Amino acid sequence: MPSLSFKPLLLMTKRFKPTPPSTPSTKPSPPPPSPPTPQLSHSKPTTVSIHHSSKNPNKTLTLLKSPQSPSSSNWVSLNLTRSDLSLPLTFPTGQTFRWKQTNPLEFTGVVGSHLISLNHLPNGEVSYCLHFSSTSTSSSAAARLALLDFLNAGISLSSIWEVFSAADPGFDALARHLEGARVLRQDPLECLIQFLCSSNNNIGRITKMVDYISSLGNYLGNVGGFDFHEFPSLERLSLVSEAELREAGFGYRAKYIIGTVNALKAKPGGGAEWLLSLRDSDLEEVIGALSTLPGVGPKVAACVALFSLDQHHAIPVDTHVWQIATRYLVPELAGARLTPKLCNRVAEAFVSKYGKYAGWAQTLLFVAELPQQKALLPATLENTKRKRSTKQQKDMAHAEQDL
Repeated sequence: MPSLSFKPLLLMTKRFKPTPPSTPSTKPSPPPPSPPTPQLSHSKPTTVSIHHSSKNPNKTLTLLKSPQSPSSSNWVSLNLTRSDLSLPLTFPTGQTFRWKQTNPLEFTGVVGSHLISLNHLPNGEVSYCLHFSSTSTSSSAAARLALLDFLNAGISLSSIWEVFSAADPGFDALARHLEGARVLRQDPLECLIQFLCSSNNNIGRITKMVDYISSLGNYLGNVGGFDFHEFPSLERLSLVSEAELREAGFGYRAKYIIGTVNALKAKPGGGAEWLLSLRDSDLEEVIGALSTLPGVGPKVAACVALFSLDQHHAIPVDTHVWQIATRYLVPELAGARLTPKLCNRVAEAFVSKYGKYAGWAQTLLFVAELPQQKALLPATLENTKRKRSTKQQKDMAHAEQDL
């Protein structure tokens, strides 16, 4: 596989290690034999105040219908198996901070204007439940199409993993135990704002910041004790002040979020449309364009490119990905100090090894390092990884002696 060139590719800031998402204070009951029924609260009114423009900041939108508590018959199969999509290996892994675990094998979130829960059936297949949509043109068919697009369901996970496994027996050994870890296709604006919040941050604070930003959007309902909203539009975000964000605990990131929102609003044709247009550009152009926005460095740009802009070979390099790379791809660099030049080398090594979906391979290797996922790996596989790491260290020591 030929190596690709990445000029500005990726940064050495420390990547947060995602932890399982927070759940309400009440303990969830054990999963029933049939798909659990989320409890949908009506604690919010069906009219909510949202700001559409500075000219009419108090315009009120009346929701077209009240959220309804779903019954078991509201769950519909997505025709995806656990090997196509594993919810625990996809949602609480740092791609998005807007989805909540609302039952042991259930995650709930918003796709566009649709409030949706996803659930694993006892046989591992994935089903979904549409709780509510905020527009009259919405339908269950539209929600399903939007959900499948968000899940990148058009990409065959088994097919690309066959390519990865053929190129790397180590990947094959991991993949057998971590099937179904997908890369999402998020709305670019939503993804960008989330990763601006993630800069030099921990999972708890990131989630609080993203929840605050989300609360500015149209309220859709409450599932499992969590409130859910549409992500606010660029126009609504432009009404938020830096002082307001700082007061909410955003710190220096407030300046970057406000600056990026203003920069996007100034784009000809609209900032949301400009972001979507980057899906048609090559990776180097995407990274360069995103990096012109305030607070967007190479690593944030690579995350947005991979998780929302169809740049499937983008590699967000940080210290954790660096450690993975020196274990699997460039063992000769173990012990070296990570520099921007070496970040590019790591990205190129991933693409050379795994090809045009290298970002998906990197995502699986990253997920395998998370503490909650290591528990799924057999002890023999962990021992093999440790032995390989020890051997690499010895090889490096011998090489240094020969110099």
